[in-house]
Amino acid sequence: MGARRPTWVRAKRIYESADPDDGWRVLVDRIWPRGISKERAALDAWWPEVAPSTELRKWFGHDPSRWAEFRRRYENELQGNDRFDELVAHARSQSITILFGARDTEHNQAVALVGLVERRLSR
Repeated sequence: MGARRPTWVRAKRIYESADPDDGWRVLVDRIWPRGISKERAALDAWWPEVAPSTELRKWFGHDPSRWAEFRRRYENELQGNDRFDELVAHARSQSITILFGARDTEHNQAVALVGLVERRLSR
């Protein structure tokens, strides 16, 4: 049996071009991003169920001062979320790119999800 191929999880803005190295591509926004066709998105899945609740998203408002608390609240929302468990399962077997539409590339749900998936994988 050969060595297992290393896998990774990363976040990427959906407005960037799809790349063959992206692995499995999943969009995690509740609303389809403006100006992106389904063909250009080149998705394997769109899972709005993994996105933060509307209330949490509005509370956060991409305010960096609320980032730590956003991640904590978002993790709580994902407890018992079957789609999140599926996301982790995909990451166990292949590289995945979690796509998002937000302009802020450092403080968004996809970046938070990468950290949460990686933490779950390390258990």
